[in-house]
Amino acid sequence: MMLENGKSMPSVDAWLREAKADVSAADCGMYLTHNGVVRATPKAEVRGVETDGVAPGHKVGGMVFGFDAEKVQAAIEATRAMPGIGYVRVWLASGELAVGDDIMLVLIGGDIRPHVVDALQALVGTIKNECVSEVEREA
Repeated sequence: MMLENGKSMPSVDAWLREAKADVSAADCGMYLTHNGVVRATPKAEVRGVETDGVAPGHKVGGMVFGFDAEKVQAAIEATRAMPGIGYVRVWLASGELAVGDDIMLVLIGGDIRPHVVDALQALVGTIKNECVSEVEREA
């Protein structure tokens, strides 16, 4: 399965064209994307959890983002093995990011909506909770 990295997020339109040209396309009745971006509201505030980042009530000016490629690849493979899933592709940024910058792009193709929605939620959750490092910087 596909993991990509870089400063500039790839074109969603290009990814969809490539997915629809893939051998898996005949079995995919739906494609779903997730585009995560850096927000100004701290994680501690929106999730109601304690973090070592920016405190609630303050603003995020940016973050340092990194990831463990082996863990992400394992998460992609586990997602591809889910019922009805035929296509999985992930792009992740790395390094210093500003508010509004793209963090990740995920594309999942599968047979029916419940399978694709569940797979997207599982993969993004695994990436965010187990595979990445996000250190917020105060504005």
